[in-house]
Amino acid sequence: MAEHTTLMIFGASGDLTSRLLLPALGQLLITEPKRTVHLIGAGMDEWADDKWRDVVQTAFASADAEDAMSRVETEYHRADITAADDLKTLLAGREAPLALYFAVPPSVAAAACDAMATIDLPKGVVLALEKPFGVDEGSARALNERLALLVPESQVFRIDHFLGRSTTLNLLGVRFANRVLEPLWSATDIESVTITYDESLGLEGRAGYYDHAGAFVDMIQSHLLQVLAVFAMEEPATLDEVDFRAATTAVLRATSVWDDDPVSNSHRARYTAGSVEGREFPSYVDEPDVDPARNTETLGAATFEVRNARWAGVPIMLRSGKAIGNPSREIVVRFRPVRHVPRGLHGDAEGAVLRFSLGTAEISLELNVNGEADPFELERTTMSAELGPGALRAYAEVLSCILDADPVLAVRGDAAEECWRIVQPVLDAWKAGKVPLEEYVVGSDGPEDWPAAG
Repeated sequence: MAEHTTLMIFGASGDLTSRLLLPALGQLLITEPKRTVHLIGAGMDEWADDKWRDVVQTAFASADAEDAMSRVETEYHRADITAADDLKTLLAGREAPLALYFAVPPSVAAAACDAMATIDLPKGVVLALEKPFGVDEGSARALNERLALLVPESQVFRIDHFLGRSTTLNLLGVRFANRVLEPLWSATDIESVTITYDESLGLEGRAGYYDHAGAFVDMIQSHLLQVLAVFAMEEPATLDEVDFRAATTAVLRATSVWDDDPVSNSHRARYTAGSVEGREFPSYVDEPDVDPARNTETLGAATFEVRNARWAGVPIMLRSGKAIGNPSREIVVRFRPVRHVPRGLHGDAEGAVLRFSLGTAEISLELNVNGEADPFELERTTMSAELGPGALRAYAEVLSCILDADPVLAVRGDAAEECWRIVQPVLDAWKAGKVPLEEYVVGSDGPEDWPAAG
């Protein structure tokens, strides 16, 4: 652990900083009491140092981490990070360990990287960038080429906080450390996989971003493809950044739309007026700042295949949507039925179903057992266990790696490009109008004729 690090947040006055980054940093400092941070805020607002410190203190308090203020030194600078002169002033005299966190829109981050190309960066500086990484494969590649001119790949953190979720990382221990499961983790025994992350939340004032991205780009192109990569990867020799990221990226390189047919194997829909969890929502097209002509989906799904020796032939559906009633957030692994049931046992012998929660850190296994009343009648039972939510928030896990300059939980450059390649046929089919934009009522599970979420 790097005990003292300078963390400079670009976009310090924005929502991402106060709502996610700072509370996570406070929690991290409580969990790791030997760590101290020089926290520098940079933004366009005319804030004094005291204002910035008050923002930090309030955010820490929201995470019950007020005591962490004693291990943070703060300062704030008004700066335009797209201007080379401002960047030069900000970075003058800074030394590693130093991390620059771009809590700004992708277009601003890209412009800032252009400005950085004209100045000398401190040796060893880490660049941490939020998704999305480009808007398609070509722009992602161009951004990667731009970053490569600034620092080595090992100093670039393309952040996907889903990789910092304990619920995602729980996959590693359950799969690789249990002989009862590890040999079954392939197309030989697994029939299908569904990865779902639905939300009861609506647009929540994010039209400026969401109406251009939609559910598919916002969630599936980035987060759920990364979950798929962790789920399906070959066992790495170690969990360091070289082996782990090589294993997950290999999965993405092998992934394509099922049957190369995005029209038959993808779905899109948007919500109409209704209520969920006691909240009333207007139709998506009536939300503030939404342009109905964009045909933005609020629920998207597509089926993919990992075309390698382990997974070929297994359909893997990814789905995510907003304003869903009883939202499902889980990985559902359906095993193939046994080849033969002895004569005398009655009832359906469906394949076992393993469920990993992506929200509550639970795991369950549905099995066929002998019935209580009639031992020759098969019944279904479920075994479950709570794995615990983890000690740290997802962003705290990610920040820990950034401050230690350990990119194991960062998205590698070629992986970011592969994610765009994988989804592009679906996006093209939708843009061409080949897949109908359906509707679902707020609070429902989605259109009635869609494949089941789990």
